[in-house]
Amino acid sequence: MEEVVIVGAGVAGLATAVALKRVGVRALILERSNGLRATGTALGLFPNAWVALDALGVADKLAALCPPFERGYITDVKTKATQEVHYPPNSRNGALPRAVYRKVLLEVLAEELPPNIIRFSSRITSIETQVEHGLSICIVTLDDGTIIKSKVVIGCDGIHSIVARWLGLRPPVSSGRSGVRGLSVFPKGHGFDHSHAIRQFVDVGKRVAFFTLTDKEIYWYFAATCPPKGMGKEADPETIQREVMEDLAKDIPPAYLDIIKHSDLSSLTRAPLMFRYPWDILFGNLARSNVTVAGDAMHPMTPDLGQGGCSALEDAVALGRHIGDSISKHGKLMTQYVGVAIGRYAKERRLRAATLVTASYLTGWVQQDGSNRLMRFLRDVFHRFLLARVVNGFTEYDCGKLPSVSSLPSCESESSI
Repeated sequence: MEEVVIVGAGVAGLATAVALKRVGVRALILERSNGLRATGTALGLFPNAWVALDALGVADKLAALCPPFERGYITDVKTKATQEVHYPPNSRNGALPRAVYRKVLLEVLAEELPPNIIRFSSRITSIETQVEHGLSICIVTLDDGTIIKSKVVIGCDGIHSIVARWLGLRPPVSSGRSGVRGLSVFPKGHGFDHSHAIRQFVDVGKRVAFFTLTDKEIYWYFAATCPPKGMGKEADPETIQREVMEDLAKDIPPAYLDIIKHSDLSSLTRAPLMFRYPWDILFGNLARSNVTVAGDAMHPMTPDLGQGGCSALEDAVALGRHIGDSISKHGKLMTQYVGVAIGRYAKERRLRAATLVTASYLTGWVQQDGSNRLMRFLRDVFHRFLLARVVNGFTEYDCGKLPSVSSLPSCESESSI
């Protein structure tokens, strides 16, 4: 019998395990890969993510490894007009957005956990619930036949989550766009101003974004309404790189095209940009029978606001806080009460997650879609007057703090199970 089983060792899964550890609960993490996955290379973490990381106790350690950025530049490819967006420090803790290697984030979180808490090469095939001794328990079956019983199951297993499907959530849908991400390496230095600003170029149906990680490495991202020919499932990294370059060559400045040319091919990934309908998040089953979801398993969203990883960290703290409060009230992690805590977590996260999904989709739609006069007007108004307010409004969110372990009773297992 496990206290908690977490499915997936990505950002949401590891952060949730750290949050639970800080409230005195041990979780077993089941990860289908044979090691920590760092698909995507890098990400930007905005101030709301740093509030969550502070609650998890890793903000200072991670901030020392990651450069901050204070502003961004968005250039309209057609008009050449550039809008500067400022990211002020968080009003609570003074945090600034920072560029983070995904692998570093995962490693920092994993280092907070006890040894052997992550079971790699563990693919779940089914979930069910049973009643034992009058209490509902969760049963997870792995593809090798292993059966694991647990008081709680938390699905952090990504956009195609098995746990979300078990809860009855409808599958994510395509936004009509696809994205390519990569890391460019310049052994002698890239020569760009190492000021850690996010730079974007926006055109009808296209958006290119870059930020420097070091004086030798740059993370880049390309999204398109209509993917270039050859970006199908069979496309190899060389094909993806070549066709992205050919499609972008006539649009963006040559200096930035050179960034894509210097890509580390092993870092290139491409995928359709998916999202969950916000009404499915607002009205769907986010929790049932001591089972819930977090991160992309709950709220897959397009990357236009850079809030995917940030919101996953918020989920972890919120879930840990509600479970910690239940322990504080009842003296230990009790199966018959933890479901109430999970329900409160789902209720808290519904509106926030649905709002982020909606805002991310609309931000991408306004920035990229349509070349008629109305859409050009909307883009101009959005860039000039609304974008900074939208971004900064979402990044001021405070997910709260975790209860102190010293203030909680001992989290011993129930003798009845």
